Amino acid sequence: MSEPKAPTPAPGDTYKGWLFKWTNYIKGYQRRWFVLSNGLLSYYRTQAEMGHTCRGTINLATANIAVEDSCNFVISNGGTQTYHLKASSEVERQRWITALELAKAKAFRMQAESDDSGDDSTPPAAGQGAGSRNSEVQSTLRTLGSKVEDLSTCNDLIAKHGSALQRSLSELEGVRLGGETSEKIRQVTERATLFRITSNAMINACRDFLALAQTHSKRWQKALQAEREQRVRLEETLEQLAKQHNHLERAFRGATVLPASQSNPAIDSKGPVSGKGDASDEDEENEFFDACEDVQEFITVPADPKYHRRSGSNVSGISSELGMDDGTTSLDEQSLASNPESPQSQELVPVRKRRTRIPDKPNYSLNLWSIMKNCIGKELSKIPMPVNFNEPLSMLQRLSEDLEYYELLDRAAKCQSSLEQMCYVAAFTVSSYSTTVHRTGKPFNPLLGETFELDRVQESGYRSLCEQVSHHPPAAAHHAISERGWTLRQEIALASKFRGKYLSIMPLGSIHCIFEKSTNHYTWKKVTTTVHNIIVGKLWIDQSGEIDVVNHKTGDRCHLKFAPYSYFSRDVARKVTGVVTDKDGKAHYVLSGTWDEKMEYSRVMQSSRGGENGADGRQKTVYQTLKAKELWRKTPLPEGAENMYYFSTLALTLNELEEGVAPTDSRRRPDQRLMEQGRWEEANAEKQRLEEKQRTVRREREREANRAASPSEEVLIEDSPLASDSPLKSEEVEIASEPSETTYKTETLHGSHPPAYSMEGPYGAPVKSGHQDNYKSMWFEQLVDPVTGEPTHIYKGGYWEAKEQGNWDSCPDIF
Repeated sequence: MSEPKAPTPAPGDTYKGWLFKWTNYIKGYQRRWFVLSNGLLSYYRTQAEMGHTCRGTINLATANIAVEDSCNFVISNGGTQTYHLKASSEVERQRWITALELAKAKAFRMQAESDDSGDDSTPPAAGQGAGSRNSEVQSTLRTLGSKVEDLSTCNDLIAKHGSALQRSLSELEGVRLGGETSEKIRQVTERATLFRITSNAMINACRDFLALAQTHSKRWQKALQAEREQRVRLEETLEQLAKQHNHLERAFRGATVLPASQSNPAIDSKGPVSGKGDASDEDEENEFFDACEDVQEFITVPADPKYHRRSGSNVSGISSELGMDDGTTSLDEQSLASNPESPQSQELVPVRKRRTRIPDKPNYSLNLWSIMKNCIGKELSKIPMPVNFNEPLSMLQRLSEDLEYYELLDRAAKCQSSLEQMCYVAAFTVSSYSTTVHRTGKPFNPLLGETFELDRVQESGYRSLCEQVSHHPPAAAHHAISERGWTLRQEIALASKFRGKYLSIMPLGSIHCIFEKSTNHYTWKKVTTTVHNIIVGKLWIDQSGEIDVVNHKTGDRCHLKFAPYSYFSRDVARKVTGVVTDKDGKAHYVLSGTWDEKMEYSRVMQSSRGGENGADGRQKTVYQTLKAKELWRKTPLPEGAENMYYFSTLALTLNELEEGVAPTDSRRRPDQRLMEQGRWEEANAEKQRLEEKQRTVRREREREANRAASPSEEVLIEDSPLASDSPLKSEEVEIASEPSETTYKTETLHGSHPPAYSMEGPYGAPVKSGHQDNYKSMWFEQLVDPVTGEPTHIYKGGYWEAKEQGNWDSCPDIF
């Protein structure tokens, strides 16, 4: 297969090509794809890896480039990184050497300029426009200076290669005709080729410099003219503002200012009316209705969602297009403006300032293989794990993080179209995975009876309660209710398997979302989470599987597909696609995006068969859609998140101490608190204490359940040959991983009989056996769900009333 001809390296360009890199004495040199860009040399196994997997990078600013022979050269940055590389020919090697020397010189200059100008940045305050233009000029000057330096470097290279060419020509003149002639001619030809390559680089640099200088010369002339015109406009504007200021002062003396509680309805009925020029200096609640001579100039309809949600959120409304069928756009916007829970009203109420940082994660080393080598094939809940693998949050708190983008449900509650509402609910299901992309730490397994409340009524209009309702298998119930018309409940049990190289986590149970106004009832299940590189390599997380979001009232359905990562796939990593259909199967919207970044929607105008055949041989459906618009976007992580377990803004506040919470709340858990503070040795000791306490309580509860269920059998057993002094073989399986585990004891007579009891049934319901657990959760009760027919724990009430009264006498002492 012919190799693509590498382009001649030009200063400042990205240079790519194949080189052979020394790996080890077994494999020797291996062919790798190298990319030189912005002073960095990176390599990949194939060109297809450039989008997601970089195998190594070296900074040329501090690197040393040495030529070994006609095809080999070495790049080293002082000992930590050394690349032994080999080109296919001497000409190809010289092309890379030329490109690397140019890139090294440029990277060194940029580093020096960055160090020199580190304190000269312009603050983004008043005069930001002037500062921006000054920064642009400085950047242009640096670019031009860089081009001049490139020309100087090329000049040195031309002189070097020109001298070598001249020496070869002189040697050629003194060579006698014979066997040495062909060898000398070949050397001259190669040196002439190298000289041509360097000359071409010089010519390209000159051309770039000339084009850049001409372009910026015209821009500077236009910028100078624009500055003059802007100065004239500013003088005229200042004169107008002075007149308007006097007019507003006179209007204020005679105007009646409405209180904040009465101003919003007036705004809703008349529109956001304000006096000219007061947009940046007056509060939104203070409207002067007698200063309205230029109303149209200042009327705005804030379609951008930043006006409807907390700072930093990125949920985009789709009402502008989805409202084409039912005309709900204006209704939704008016309801947001008139809703007493809207941010405009909430800004008048002081809210609690929550923390934005936690102690940085300490760097403790741990031999992973010594712990994991005996765990292959076991469930995760049965593996003894130190806190070194954890993050300072419990599974209940991780479950509460599903509400990170609660605003999607707020907007869905205001929709009159069930199909529009389905788009928001589907985006909400995807958004719950966005916080997991970097979160490789394992959350603490909750103790039985442990709870976690998340009261955000004041800031966000909702409150949430989680409780660990089952011991084995571990299961947690979650109930959240919002003042803005929606309820979310779920019971999640985790099934997990360790497969050596990766860990699979399969959530079991359904999630329910009910909207009060429309009485629409949605259900869906979670996809499989896979943690890769458990033993060797950097941990990374993938989500894969399919989700069916079903509206049980209307029959609408959204089928979401989470594509698993594939080494050979050309698709975007972490891709999610979905189609929203009505009860008849007609598609109305197509969803697309990634579960770690954003989701977009497109309205389906027409669908037809006739696309490429799928894997099952059937033809794919082709949807003709309108232009895609953003539905949801992930909020950026806070600064320094990489040192704080990659927690989001919400996650940083979950373990913050609060007054009045139940004594069983996860915030009061001592081992988790010690880990957050960086005292990991103490946390491990405390964790072992809690585990042993939980086992003791579990054994006592089982004994009481057995005595209550069959007291006569207990007497018979004590007198039977299976008593403690009989020749009984006892196998005790200690499950010492987390506080939620216990000690099981199976008794067999000489190992020939089946166990005396069986494990618990699904959802923690005890089955008929010799050992029983009569535990009942505090705040949830197990019922059969009327929609799905599954047994599930549903909130029975009483928690928030107990919190108001400060009465927690019924709570167990689990910590």
